[in-house]
Amino acid sequence: MAALLRQRYHLPDALRARAPFAPGASSPFGGGCGMTAPLEDKARQMLLRAKLYRTEARVAILQVLIQAARPLRQDQIAEQLTARAMNKATVYRTLQSLIEVGLVHRAFTYGRAAYFELADHCTEQQCHPHFTCTSCGVTHCLMDVLLPMAKVSQRGFVVNRQQVRLEGLCPTCA
Repeated sequence: MAALLRQRYHLPDALRARAPFAPGASSPFGGGCGMTAPLEDKARQMLLRAKLYRTEARVAILQVLIQAARPLRQDQIAEQLTARAMNKATVYRTLQSLIEVGLVHRAFTYGRAAYFELADHCTEQQCHPHFTCTSCGVTHCLMDVLLPMAKVSQRGFVVNRQQVRLEGLCPTCA
């Protein structure tokens, strides 16, 4: 049956030659990425707690975000997956499903690009601030900086979520 499906859906030769997935078998998304078993275990546990199916795409994207030191764009996430078995639409849909359950969030939008990160350091109302260097373009997470919630309720506004992105020069460029 698996051979028929591989043939019918015109999978690349690299995947067509693979044996069907079995416990302990390597994934087409994880092979050669340099991702360790503890990262995969952490990603799988996150999906289990969120009551999501542990698909290879979800596990692979979570592994990339776990390893990332800063928020990443969708194309940067796709670049990290060396097997290239996922197209942009799959990465986009997978990110959306992870956002819906609160595992990932859009940290901010810069220009026309959205940046994504794990939502494990954020609350439902507030995320840690980010600093983007206007010279080198690198974004830094400021996990240890606490900012008060904006008080705008007296003006009739209802704040659902507060996200702060600061711009300026990083220590390297200053």
